[in-house]
Parts: sequence; structure tokens; C-alpha cells
Amino acid sequence: MTKVLITGAAGDVGSALLRELAQGEDSPYEVVATDIRPPADLPQGIRFEVLDVRGEGPDQLIGRERPDVVIHLASIVSPTTRDFAHQVDVIGSRNVLAACRTHEVKRLVVTSSGAAYGYHPDNSVPLVESDPIRGNPEFAYSDHKRQVEEMLAQARSEAPDLEQVVLRVGTVLGAGLENQITALFHKPRLLALMGCESPFVFIWTRDLARILKRAIQVGPAGIYNVAGDGALGVSDLSKALNKPVLRLPIWLLKLALAVAHPLKLSRYGPSQVRFLQYRPVLDNSALKARFGYVPDLTSAEVFALWKKAAGL
Repeated sequence: MTKVLITGAAGDVGSALLRELAQGEDSPYEVVATDIRPPADLPQGIRFEVLDVRGEGPDQLIGRERPDVVIHLASIVSPTTRDFAHQVDVIGSRNVLAACRTHEVKRLVVTSSGAAYGYHPDNSVPLVESDPIRGNPEFAYSDHKRQVEEMLAQARSEAPDLEQVVLRVGTVLGAGLENQITALFHKPRLLALMGCESPFVFIWTRDLARILKRAIQVGPAGIYNVAGDGALGVSDLSKALNKPVLRLPIWLLKLALAVAHPLKLSRYGPSQVRFLQYRPVLDNSALKARFGYVPDLTSAEVFALWKKAAGL
């Protein structure tokens, strides 16, 4: 039996993974779900332990449980202070990685993000795993994922016995899932920049859970972009939602944010306009050919599923 410890198990992805791993008495896995709070619906046969990744908890818990595989999902996606996000995303990942090395965990599976590539005008379209990880200092999530990937790369050199599966995930969608990205789709009009289609790549929550399950043993170690086939630009989303698009000149949006941000009328400043200008498009060829998983749903099909559940 393979012992698996999961951080961030109470989130949408963690909950979906727990459902995939819950197979009753015949399960080949002993699963320890961890988070700062228990999942809303903990499957029978899966044990829960409280874990705050920011402190000594990872070393203590991993040292006590001695898992074969750690799946590190704990991360901050929703808006919060940058310091708190850094404590969870970067310090927390460093603590989990250090505990895995100290206590001889066999495999570490980490959900990174396509945002780790950064939002840059010279990004390849689509991006492949060998493209540079540059992040953006002005985007906490993007910058933190870059820092985490850098420490993982160093660990691959220093501790080659610890296998790593690093998943650079696109925008996760599923029935009932809501976040700051989906909030854009609920607005009466979609916001776009003139001359920019701002493409989105989506991955179904259940596809991601199955990919994580495969990463426990079957999927080979390595770095993989995770997204459904295809991408949807603003024009595609507008057609799917039957909503108009408000297209603004880039200079006008930057000017508006330059005024609104200091007045705390917007969380975003003018430098963050590149979030719409240069969205990373992920090539999933390695996921399909090397890792051995073909997503069940394309980006368009994932969005259609989410749209129906959201009543749009």
C-alpha cells in the first residue's frame, strides 16, 4: 500500500482528488488529507490531520507519517495580502520540500501554474515546458510560482533521489467552482483590450484530479503543462456567453488604473494590464505523449460545463 499525504486537501482540487482516491477497503492508497480546516465532505477511509504549512508543521507531520508520496496543493489563489500569500506559497512550499528531503519521501507532486512563465510580450505561443520561467514581480501569484519552481529546480540537482512531478496548471474550472477569474465571466460585459484576444486555457477539475492520481506512481517524473486542448479568446467567450465585449485602448485602461489604484478603488495598477495582454497559452503535448494522460474535456468543453452549472 502506498501512503499519500496531501496538503491543501480542503480546496476544490484537493476535494476532487480525495474523491478520486476514495476506493473503500480495496484502495491501494493510505491517504492522509491535510489543511488548516477539514474538507467539507471527507470520504470514508481517508484520515484528516490539521496542517499549517507556514511553520514547523510539515516537518513534524511528514516525519511522523512517513508518506511515500506528498502531493503539495496548498496555495493562495484568492486575493489576500502579499505577505500572507508569500508565507503560504513560498515559505510553505520550502517547508514541505525540506521535510520531504529530510524524511526521505520518494516522490513530491507539486501544482505550479502556467502563470510561472509570466505575462510577457515575447512568450512563445504556445508555451512548452522548456521555455523560461520568468514570472512577474507585479503579480504575487505569478512571482511566487516562479520562486517555488526555482527552489524545486535546485532540489532536483541536490536531491535527485526525491522524484518530482511538477504540474504547470492552466485555469481550473468545474461545475460550481467560482474564483476571481470566473467573476469576470459573470459581469454584464467582458473586458478586453484593443488588439488582444486574451486567450484562456482551461482544465477540468476532475481531469486535474485524475492527473494528480496518476502522478502518485504511474506517471513519470518531470514537468508538465496541464490544460485541455485549445484556447478560448475573448471573442470565443463572448459568443459562448452571448455577452458584449467592452474593448478599451491599452493606454486608457492603464490611465484609469493609475488613478483608481492609489485611491484603493482597484486592486490592480497599470503594470498589471499585461495580465490581459499576454496570457500564457500552454502546450499540453508532453502531458499526453510523455505523462500518458489525455484530458477528457477540451478548454471549450470545460467552459461549457462550468457555464451551464453557473446558470449562464
